[in-house]
Amino acid sequence: MTDSAAITLGRLNHVGVATPSIERSIALYRDLLGATQIGEPFDLPAQGVKVCFIDTPNTQIELIEPYDETSPIAGFLRKNPAGGQHHVCFEVPDIQVAVADLKAKGATVLGTPRIGAHGTPIVFVHPKDMGGLLVELMETPAHG
Repeated sequence: MTDSAAITLGRLNHVGVATPSIERSIALYRDLLGATQIGEPFDLPAQGVKVCFIDTPNTQIELIEPYDETSPIAGFLRKNPAGGQHHVCFEVPDIQVAVADLKAKGATVLGTPRIGAHGTPIVFVHPKDMGGLLVELMETPAHG
C-alpha cells in the first residue's frame, strides 16, 4: 500500500562535483573524457557558487566552484583541496511532499526549499540519514 503523501524518488538529475576551478574541470571532462555538451558557467549568488553543467547521455555533471571562503563549498574544498563528488541529486514530483515525508520519517532536511541551479525548488538531506552521502532533492522541472 502506498501513501499518496509519501516521497516518490525520480530520476538521477545530476552528480554535483566541487572544484577549485570550473575552467580546469571543464578542460578535464572535455579533453580526457570527450565531453562535448558543456554549458556556460553561471553564478548562483543565493548559494555562493558558480555552476556549470556538463551533459552526458543519461544525466548531468554539475561543476560547483565557490565564490569565496564563505561559500558552503569552500569548507568541502578545505577538506578535499582537489575537489570531488559533493552530492547526488534526484528529482521528486513535489518538493513540499518530499520534505514533509522525510521529516515525518525522522530525516534531517537541511534548511527549507530554495530555488536551485535548474530554476526549481531544491533541498538537501543530511548525509547521516543517507548512508554518508549528501543527497539533493529537486522538484522535477516542467520541461522534464
